[in-house]
Amino acid sequence: MAETGAGEARKAGATEFEGVTPILRVGSLAASLEYYVKVLGFKVDWQDPGFASVSRGRCHIMLCEGDQGHAGGWVWIGVDAIEPLFAEYQAAGAKVRHAPTNYPWAYEMQIEDIDGNVLRMGAEPKDGVPMGNGSTGAGRFG
Repeated sequence: MAETGAGEARKAGATEFEGVTPILRVGSLAASLEYYVKVLGFKVDWQDPGFASVSRGRCHIMLCEGDQGHAGGWVWIGVDAIEPLFAEYQAAGAKVRHAPTNYPWAYEMQIEDIDGNVLRMGAEPKDGVPMGNGSTGAGRFG
């Protein structure tokens, strides 16, 4: 199957993808919502029994209590700057899994929620900052 680049014309009638919203499995929706709102700075968009959507800026994440997937999922979130977010999360008591590190693909950090789901947040790589080795202690990229 041939891949189509972003600059190529879209086929007539082809479906346009709008975006992606991950669904993370959580043990307690109430506890997770408290963490995402009070510690990570998200807001609750909507909530039903056992299921909710949170957002911060254009980033949306769904949280599902005891269903849909497995705890310990990973999500990559692009942000415009890491340093102020890292300072915010340190002050709020977020679990920092991996401090900001420069890589060829991004200047990024990893934050873990109360269920072990990892939010891997990154901005553009930084010029003049040494590169990390690609390892965070849990494997080459994890």
